[in-house]
Amino acid sequence: MYALIDGNSFYASCERVFFFFLKHRPIVVLSNNDGCVITRTAEAKALGINMGTPYFQIKDTVNRYGIKVFSSNYELYGDLSARMMQTIESLVPAIEVYSIDECFADVSGMTDLSALGKQIRDRVLQWVGIPTCVGIAPTKTLAKFCNHLAKQHPVFKGVVNWSVWSADIQQRALKSQAVSEVWGIGYRISSALNDMGIE
Repeated sequence: MYALIDGNSFYASCERVFFFFLKHRPIVVLSNNDGCVITRTAEAKALGINMGTPYFQIKDTVNRYGIKVFSSNYELYGDLSARMMQTIESLVPAIEVYSIDECFADVSGMTDLSALGKQIRDRVLQWVGIPTCVGIAPTKTLAKFCNHLAKQHPVFKGVVNWSVWSADIQQRALKSQAVSEVWGIGYRISSALNDMGIE
């Protein structure tokens, strides 16, 4: 069994650790040389700001809604990433770091995985200040899928455990998402699958 733990709006969440008064304010983080948007908080997404948008195109929106804009600070993000991974490691037998803001945890043989997922979220938030979501499943692909559902639907409170769902609910969950949401399936492959009737 695997748990995929992913930091929510990671770069922006890192900035909020040190600027806690921005907790509910929309934030965007820009790429090198402040070229385009590479991270947005939920509040910024709600204002229609898309990933990859050049900064000059959103300046009016930034001013109109008081969006806080940060230049990238990779030293800070790397430090908080290391703290996040160490915190997760304190609760599971082993982790595999996948990117700066996410890792797979081996949770094989552990009991009450839903409670473990909540414990991981709570500890990372308390010790590091980064909000996370956790997807738990028997394969890494399904764990990524469950993590996606946990981010998308607040009703799950940040944790989705595939193994506690009935086969019917699992099928409904799979049917609720486009095939392009499956890890590793990009535009070309999803288009080819759609042509074959796989949606």
